[in-house]
Amino acid sequence: MEEIVQQYIKSMKLATGLNTQRVFAAWDACSGAAPFTLKRYFRSGKLYITLSSSVIRNQLYFQRDVLVEKMNAFLSTDDLFTPTDHSAPFIQELILK
Repeated sequence: MEEIVQQYIKSMKLATGLNTQRVFAAWDACSGAAPFTLKRYFRSGKLYITLSSSVIRNQLYFQRDVLVEKMNAFLSTDDLFTPTDHSAPFIQELILK
């Protein structure tokens, strides 16, 4: 069944959009800052996050590398994430605004 779902995602060209949504879910699960997140944008391995609290942004700023590792570990265990999609790959950089 898992193989059929992956084939469907590829044939319908849903991988990029689905990967982006899975990256946002990884942010929510790993950062703990989902209630303070105003905007999210993901392109070419860069995740841009706009936060409503400068205090939380400052705290997360020093944890960027750890957060990227946690989110990528989260994504690697996600069955719906397609790591071979070049338009929406694993997270390479986290940019907080």
